[in-house]
Amino acid sequence: MQIREAMSGDFEAIWPILKEIVRSGEFYAYDRETTYEEAFGLWMTAPHKTYVVENEGDVLGSYFIKANQAGPGSHVCNCGYMVSSLARGKGLATLMCVDSQKIAVELGYKAMQFNMVVSRNEVAVQLWHKLGFETVGRLPKAFDHPRHGLVDGLVMYKWLADDA
Repeated sequence: MQIREAMSGDFEAIWPILKEIVRSGEFYAYDRETTYEEAFGLWMTAPHKTYVVENEGDVLGSYFIKANQAGPGSHVCNCGYMVSSLARGKGLATLMCVDSQKIAVELGYKAMQFNMVVSRNEVAVQLWHKLGFETVGRLPKAFDHPRHGLVDGLVMYKWLADDA
């Protein structure tokens, strides 16, 4: 498996992954009816950079990195990760998160923050904790889960810079 920076043409392979995850309504606070064009903007245009994970030419996952806030908050980045349902449980999220932290430091970011980790996404919450992220906030009933109703959103954070 390899991770490389995505090109605009890669979105054709990213879209089915993104579409499946967004339509499920379980993990991202994106409109479940997000169109191809809207998704392209969210995943390819708005971020600082976007990456894909490939195996023998097949895109299995993707992540983006961008500043979490503008101006005085721009030293903190935000990332989003998506893994194909066919490739889950194979360590891709770990691979992407570790890679994104390295890229974040290279791009000059000093910390990484996840603004809305759905509390019912226990696999992700456990993984982010394992990779050194702290839950720094809980947003009560901030996410309307399709099966569980209103559930909490977690704000997770990790300082990346050596100058702690």
